[in-house]
Amino acid sequence: MSGRRSRPVRLGPRAIAALLLIGAIGVVAVGWPLLAGPDSGLTQSQGAPWLFAALLLLLVGVVVATVADSGMDAKAVAMLGVLAAVGAALRPLGAGTAGLEPMFFLMVLSGRVLGPGFGFVLGSVTMFASALLTGGVGPWMPFQMLSMGWFTMGAGLLPGPDRLRGRAELLMLGAYGGVAAFAYGTVMNLAGWTIVPGPSSGVSFHPGDPLSENLVRFFAYCLATSLGWDLGRAVLTTVLTLTIGPTLLKALRRATRRASFEAQVTFQGPEGVKGPTGP
Repeated sequence: MSGRRSRPVRLGPRAIAALLLIGAIGVVAVGWPLLAGPDSGLTQSQGAPWLFAALLLLLVGVVVATVADSGMDAKAVAMLGVLAAVGAALRPLGAGTAGLEPMFFLMVLSGRVLGPGFGFVLGSVTMFASALLTGGVGPWMPFQMLSMGWFTMGAGLLPGPDRLRGRAELLMLGAYGGVAAFAYGTVMNLAGWTIVPGPSSGVSFHPGDPLSENLVRFFAYCLATSLGWDLGRAVLTTVLTLTIGPTLLKALRRATRRASFEAQVTFQGPEGVKGPTGP
């Protein structure tokens, strides 16, 4: 039906369970420094390989569960690969220049169209591919994958995916992109806080200190190390979303319809009558 609107990919119970498990592991992996004891002796880099291995397994689980729950075909999965490749190619265009990373606006729009499940996978896979492309492989990579996955998933969780269109939707996406860009930087700061700067610094992580004192140091660490980058990322994401967003949203929604994201499967009955087998 040519006039049918595309909707985000439906999340079934298995996909939701996989995303919740990823979220729980991610929160522990990123936030443990705030509750670490003075003799823990741990750093984020020590847990990075385990987080990376868990992420890869769970990402496959989310894809399989989403495909099984929504009945998508190979064209939909291929579209995910194309968007990940485009996002990975966009990242080097601004990397290293005041946080100007154009891939973030593509993740916002793609997450809105694809939905939270495939949005999370897209964000994580895009960051993984971009790390291989730019040589940015290191203990920070699984945290980047996790943070970008949350960033893209959040766009898919925004309200009104079936009804909200036009200027109101665009303003909502622009506002989300700006705020979430700061949130991405904050999560990445927390992931690297235990590694740099050194223990003698006044903004470094002190295991076992009261939570309030460590939070003050962490806030100062964010101001000193990443405020300019986060601001540049937020402004660029918002501007690109508001200017290029309308055209790209239409293209993505047209592509999802052609990729059979919600195709209705039919069968040939014994009397020669076709009927839908989907919900």
